Amino acid sequence: VQLQASGGGLVQAGGSLRLSCAASERTFAPYLMGWFRQAPGKERQLVAYITWNTGRTVYGDSVKGRFAISKDNAKNTVYLQMNSLKPDDTALYYCASKATAGTAVLPSTYDDWGQGTQVTVSS
Repeated sequence: VQLQASGGGLVQAGGSLRLSCAASERTFAPYLMGWFRQAPGKERQLVAYITWNTGRTVYGDSVKGRFAISKDNAKNTVYLQMNSLKPDDTALYYCASKATAGTAVLPSTYDDWGQGTQVTVSS
């Protein structure tokens, strides 16, 4: 599966961005989709994930109440609405798909990855 992430950019603290991740397959049906981020010198960390059929969502502690993950099954697309952005949110953001159930926190458990989109928040 090819995943294409987009929507990153430069924004001032307190601003908003919306990331999108589109899958190329017509019959795309993962178990869930996730967004991760990786800042320079840091490990890749989970931002949020959403189950494809039920829409159950889980968020990392640092983004709860500010970010919202959603999906459009008809468009094979997952979104990440990011509000009240902080300089600490600056990172390369990746979308990823996971084919099976099980732990979804670790990047190693995901099957396919998008190319990443840069988010930079200025103070």
